[in-house]
Amino acid sequence: MELKELAMALAIWLGAIGPGLGIGLIGKAALEALGRNPEAAGKIQWLAILCIALAEAVAIYALVIALIIGFAL
Repeated sequence: MELKELAMALAIWLGAIGPGLGIGLIGKAALEALGRNPEAAGKIQWLAILCIALAEAVAIYALVIALIIGFAL
């Protein structure tokens, strides 16, 4: 039973590191862009939200894989 729990933890941990870093970098880049060009705030915000949603989808896939490991295997 312990090996399954370790596999679940590793799946979500490794699957959440990338999106976490990506979201942080997206936020940093958006704030820098807003500082340089405040008039483009709407367009920058739209693109940042889109990119964050795509990065978050990867974390959701990792969660699904962790749940499959836990309940199906």
